[in-house]
Amino acid sequence: MNDMSGHGHDHGMAPPPTMNGTGMMRGHKMMMHMTFFWGKNTEVLFHGWPGMENTGMYVLALFFVFAMSVLVEWLSHSRIIKPGRSDVAAGVIQTLMYAIRVGLAYMVMLAVMSFNGGIFLVAIVGHSLGFLLFGSRVFRKTEIPYSMKTSDLPPSSCSC
Repeated sequence: MNDMSGHGHDHGMAPPPTMNGTGMMRGHKMMMHMTFFWGKNTEVLFHGWPGMENTGMYVLALFFVFAMSVLVEWLSHSRIIKPGRSDVAAGVIQTLMYAIRVGLAYMVMLAVMSFNGGIFLVAIVGHSLGFLLFGSRVFRKTEIPYSMKTSDLPPSSCSC
């Protein structure tokens, strides 16, 4: 049978992937979770990382996300620019710090989008501990005058 329209022939192409009821892709090796799940068999940020059946790499991924979350909070509450710097130099440093903070915040967000429960929890704990250490009143040496406060919480560190 010769079909000149090109319809009805697959020309060696694989069928398109379809979603089954669990949110997993059929027809591909990669599983894409669409709901939170628990377990070490996941991909976080990079293809193949931390990998399947690799507990050590999963723990490393947890520490990595935790550290990025704490670092986002440190950058959100640190005062690196010294008084007296020129406006141009201070503006460049401030812009670089902002770019790094936003980049790290997006990396944490993408890690959480793996829908892995452990990754989600360490991101929250990292942000919380970072805020406790760098943003809360617990370790602050001087209190901001009440008249200068706009809120008890600082501006959101995520520009999402």
